[in-house]
Amino acid sequence: MKTFAEFGLEPKVLQAITELGFEESTPIQDKSIPIAMTGSDMIGQAQTGTGKTAAFGIPLINKIPTSEERIVALIMTPTRELAIQVAEEIGKLTRYKGLRSLPIYGGQEIGRQIRALKKKPQIIIGTPGRLLDHINRKTIRLEDVRTVVLDEADEMLDMGFMEDIQSILKLVPDDRQTMLFSATMPPNIQKLAQQFLKNPEHVSVIPKQVTAPLIDQAYIEVHERQKFEALSRLLDMESPELAIIFGRTKRRVDELSEGLQKRGYSADGLHGDLSQNQRDNVMRKFRDGSIDVLVATDVAARGLDVSGVTHVINFDLPQDPESYVHRIGRTGRAGKEGTAWSFVTPRETDHLHFIEKVTRQRISRKPLPSLAEAIEGKQRVTAERILETVSNEESSEYKGIAIQLLDQYDSVHLLAAAIKLLTGEKKDINVELTPEEPLRAKKRKPDIRSNGRRYSGGSSFNNGGSGSGNRSSNGGGYRGRDDRRSGGGGGYRGNSSNTGGSGGYGNRDNGNRNRSSEGRSSSEGRSGESRRPKSSSEDYVNN
Repeated sequence: MKTFAEFGLEPKVLQAITELGFEESTPIQDKSIPIAMTGSDMIGQAQTGTGKTAAFGIPLINKIPTSEERIVALIMTPTRELAIQVAEEIGKLTRYKGLRSLPIYGGQEIGRQIRALKKKPQIIIGTPGRLLDHINRKTIRLEDVRTVVLDEADEMLDMGFMEDIQSILKLVPDDRQTMLFSATMPPNIQKLAQQFLKNPEHVSVIPKQVTAPLIDQAYIEVHERQKFEALSRLLDMESPELAIIFGRTKRRVDELSEGLQKRGYSADGLHGDLSQNQRDNVMRKFRDGSIDVLVATDVAARGLDVSGVTHVINFDLPQDPESYVHRIGRTGRAGKEGTAWSFVTPRETDHLHFIEKVTRQRISRKPLPSLAEAIEGKQRVTAERILETVSNEESSEYKGIAIQLLDQYDSVHLLAAAIKLLTGEKKDINVELTPEEPLRAKKRKPDIRSNGRRYSGGSSFNNGGSGSGNRSSNGGGYRGRDDRRSGGGGGYRGNSSNTGGSGGYGNRDNGNRNRSSEGRSSSEGRSGESRRPKSSSEDYVNN
């Protein structure tokens, strides 16, 4: 994998990446960024959680001049959650370059979005339905767009957005760059690519299925600010002979290694900013046992081969499953057993499950070690050291003083004092680390009503038959995808009553939750005729 400095990026873009703490590109970034920077169309096949937002975001940001005052880039996502997530990452990457980006999605007041559009963002991240609302209102114009990204394209088509995507892409100039990212490549994706992409280059990153039978894997769910205390207890309880602790950023490695040293652990850090002499010195100490804890970034640990590593601890989860496999592979070598622990914040559990899915391995959940378990672990190791010394008969020169002490003191008290002295007391020093942003894997949450269907509504998309208007029972009202269409049997979104109308009026012109319908608007629902009949389907709404 390349470092980001090798891609020839603008200094301000590289500065933002460096400040985020990322040194090395993920596989999808390594393959996609060089192609995207040439301006070629591209199809990227990669799972969520592999770093693909940066794969298209970095080259996109790199080529937009700061003097630009028009919408020149459009990113389409299937859900509002993903639109917000992508916008957040784009915002971090544009921090020093000063570009403006804006998420556009249903569920947020459209007037607020119109006001934000007056600030002239160069990058729009939006869901298809709300984008069409703005296009129809003429609050978003696409004639100046030079780059289009379709993110999670397979999911957008699964949600019934093919027609909307086609309508939007037809409004974008032909001389654009189009990048399509999808986890799978079904026929409808291939059809879309043939229609709108020109000689696209294909990039595929299919995670390898890896097994590591000799590595015992476990995770502890812990809040970000509790991680360091959890690490201290884990190190005391496990007492590893040699351990590698992985941090996501260089800043994390520096703060973590310094904090461990303050607490009395023999630890040192390794990352890309160290000189070769510094790196060699740290590795020499780790190999000869002068330190037993190495804190490192993924880049620094690349090619690291040290025998005798008993524990790998993911203080921060890695960006992608491949990195996880590479990390834990540092232990359990040469037929020996190894142990891998991961700290997972509550907001990162979905990302952990994604790693489990790709690696096809279950990572067992363990409780946070208690203070008593930590103390017991340290004492156990000290006792083992004493017994090993006894068995090696290397203490004959100390027997004289031992006999004198036993004449004066109780043997149990003497041994307890020796164990206490050898175990050492953890220095009670408060250590605070700079929080890192959690890694989140997108998770779709369907709206399951009591009728067992995915969404309330009758059996049709836009040309509803009959049904009840009750939102909590067998529903007739179709809530409308992206606040645009009502349609469906039995009235718009229903009511608290049980009577329904004969069908919603599918007006898609103004995004006003289809209030301009014919018929009654009482608890009996709204009647009317849908404008755009479609085949019956239970579809997704409110992206």
